Amino acid sequence: MTAQPSILSALRVTYDVEEGLSIVGDAWGDKTNAPALLLHGGGQTRYAWGNTAQTLAEQGWYAVSLDLRGHGESNWAPDGDYNIDKYVADLHTILGHFDQRPVLVGASLGGMTSLLTEGEAPEPISAGVVLVDITPRVEQKGVDRIRAFMTARPDGFANLEEVADTIAEYIPHRPRPKDLSGLEKNLRKGEDGRYRWHWDPNMLNPARMRRDPERMLNAARALRVPTLLIRGKLSDVISDETSQEFLDAVPHAKYVDVSEAGHMVAGDKNDIFSRAVIDFLADVKAQGPSV
Repeated sequence: MTAQPSILSALRVTYDVEEGLSIVGDAWGDKTNAPALLLHGGGQTRYAWGNTAQTLAEQGWYAVSLDLRGHGESNWAPDGDYNIDKYVADLHTILGHFDQRPVLVGASLGGMTSLLTEGEAPEPISAGVVLVDITPRVEQKGVDRIRAFMTARPDGFANLEEVADTIAEYIPHRPRPKDLSGLEKNLRKGEDGRYRWHWDPNMLNPARMRRDPERMLNAARALRVPTLLIRGKLSDVISDETSQEFLDAVPHAKYVDVSEAGHMVAGDKNDIFSRAVIDFLADVKAQGPSV
């Protein structure tokens, strides 16, 4: 791992997970503190967490938000392979850089990765798992809507106004930002001058996107670490039924339902989301030296 210090901001970190493939992240706080790893959803970047990582650091955690393979500043897979097992393998490699077992905070794709990494390990390798709007079984209509959004503009956008219009149509309950410059963190500008989302289009290969609900459910049943499910009340990806199925499979899991938030809970209601995570992590830390 290499790290480059910066002043009054996060520390940029990189983790080499395969030859020619490095994962980039932002690290906040004292490295000797108990760690928390934040893994975003498909099509997002490490900036999707808003101020959550910084808030966790202020609460005494070493918070690291990652760009998953094929996303943000992390490398695209040279072979175009974005099977879920590749994400799990990446996380296993990254976990090897930590002296203490981190709490895994994963949204959607990042949550699937966290669940399988911990749930399929022969013994606990994390201090806890936070799943953000993801359950072993999901609502297909929500997944289809995400896919439609991600594939809607293959030729990109002429300007940030077009980007903001597309986001507003997809997330109508979220206020449109007055300053659009922040959107650039989630975009890359091509040689043709057009903006495109900051992820590898190969990620949407249908062969790479197959889900195995039974595998996910078996991983959930195997969880032995503190677990929290955070759901956006307005989400169309998970439902009362899929949430209850998960909670039945993981009787020790805690559950938080964030009203006025959709699938992108951290972006919709960052203060409420961060408080729920902080309260959970405080309980994890109180349980003893395993953290």
